[in-house]
Amino acid sequence: MKIAFVGAGGVGGYFGGRLAASGEDVTFLARGRHLEAIHREGLAIKSGLGDLRIFPARATDDPARVGPVDLVAVAVKNWDGEGAAEIARRLLGPRTEVVSFQNGVEAAEILARQVGAERVLGGVAYITASIEEPGVVRHNGSLARLRLGRFDGRRSEAAEEFVAACGRAGVDAAVSQDIGRDIWEKFVFLTAFSGLTALARLPIGPIRENPDTRELLRQAMAEAAAVGRARGAALREDIVERHMAFCDGLPPASVSSMLTDLTHENRLELPWLSGAVARMGRESGVGTPVHAFIAAILGLHAAGPA
Repeated sequence: MKIAFVGAGGVGGYFGGRLAASGEDVTFLARGRHLEAIHREGLAIKSGLGDLRIFPARATDDPARVGPVDLVAVAVKNWDGEGAAEIARRLLGPRTEVVSFQNGVEAAEILARQVGAERVLGGVAYITASIEEPGVVRHNGSLARLRLGRFDGRRSEAAEEFVAACGRAGVDAAVSQDIGRDIWEKFVFLTAFSGLTALARLPIGPIRENPDTRELLRQAMAEAAAVGRARGAALREDIVERHMAFCDGLPPASVSSMLTDLTHENRLELPWLSGAVARMGRESGVGTPVHAFIAAILGLHAAGPA
């Protein structure tokens, strides 16, 4: 199976790297200093599940040099969504399918406009990872899981082949029977986790231990769940309790990628996370005071340095 990862950061670099190291046909679409380092020294992964280095690694910033692939996996920050969709369009063959492992609940719509809805798969990446330095991806913790599938529940041969390739690489991946719900359920957790850790400039430990901030965390999850249900997502009734229990099991030092981006003065995915909860809440008549506050305060930093 020929796979192209658009983005070689925390998600694309980690999972694509695992697949490439196992012998799968993987090409990375990357750019800048990260791409230069990959060309020079290969792609390194530092992880509690095992370090590795792929050298040489197939990586380029020109999709014309890749040609048609079987599956395009989009794994970029949401502000790069339109550009990534254009790259994906240039990698299409007659049977190519495209899966988004991006955060948020709206990425598939952007892809569909470029490649056609019939080619688009939904995907969810459960991992905390980021570019530690050019050419190096750091995976924090032990969670590293992928889920993907068609939004209408129909079979996808590309998804099945990708899951099989992940199995050979030792990656936890599966075809989802309800990927739309999976995406929304991650969104409920991620918007609260990223918003509160970034707003407090603290890891999850002190936030969950303090009664006031713990309640804010719970309320943020409940707001996102209410918005999801108002927009037709079939979320499970105990979703907030399950996510709070998951938070309690995280290492106390766990931080969100948005806090990491804020600390490094990078652009934030805020408009696609808490900002999206607040916007969709207004559209659906659902109150979202916690997310509206998060979006307002962090919005001062969302564009990165002036």
